[in-house]
Amino acid sequence: MSQATITAQHRRQLRDLVADVLELEPGDLTETSSFVDEHGADSLQAIEILARLERDLGVLIPQEDASEMTTLAGVYAVVARHAGWATAHG
Repeated sequence: MSQATITAQHRRQLRDLVADVLELEPGDLTETSSFVDEHGADSLQAIEILARLERDLGVLIPQEDASEMTTLAGVYAVVARHAGWATAHG
């Protein structure tokens, strides 16, 4: 039986990575704050987030899934799905 959540360590790692790319403090990101609307992210930063996730975590994420990664919760869901981590999303 696997628990339906990603670990706090994974959440922290992903938050830190996204915050680094967006040049924010990790505490400035909430799970639902929009990278574009609330943090001024652009398409190059979105590509960099995807590339860093793949490089740092060794997980391949299809380009079409990048459109889901507009919030930290979206990043959690996409990475968890492709890394084989359990998620709270059904």
